[in-house]
Amino acid sequence: MSAEAGLLLDTHIWLWLISGSAELNNKTVKLLDGAAKEGKLFVPEIAVWELATLTAKKRLTLGMPIKNWVQEAIQKPGIEMTPLSWEISIESTMLPGVLHADPADRIIIATARIKKYSLVTRDEKIQKYSQQGHLLVIKA
Repeated sequence: MSAEAGLLLDTHIWLWLISGSAELNNKTVKLLDGAAKEGKLFVPEIAVWELATLTAKKRLTLGMPIKNWVQEAIQKPGIEMTPLSWEISIESTMLPGVLHADPADRIIIATARIKKYSLVTRDEKIQKYSQQGHLLVIKA
């Protein structure tokens, strides 16, 4: 697992990047921009489901319908969607070590592991999981 293979964005990082949020510091933005220019910036498709779920539950407001937001977000240069494969699905159920049961997080982690990407996240549970040595995480 290395940053050279690519960077996978956790859902909140993708949202912050697209919205230009101040949550992302300049160092992280430069890292993501560099990866995008090299064609090594990825978003797991499950992130779309997570955002759609949050908007449906009214826990997130995007300023436009979710379909429009995603259509615009996936057109941004340098960002590629990583599809959910059968290998990722299986890996998400067999992750080593101790991890919470959130299915979206498990799929995101499995995607990073299968594709050998570094996961960019601020999620403390995922960061703690990475300390077990099963995942390379870049703290945003």
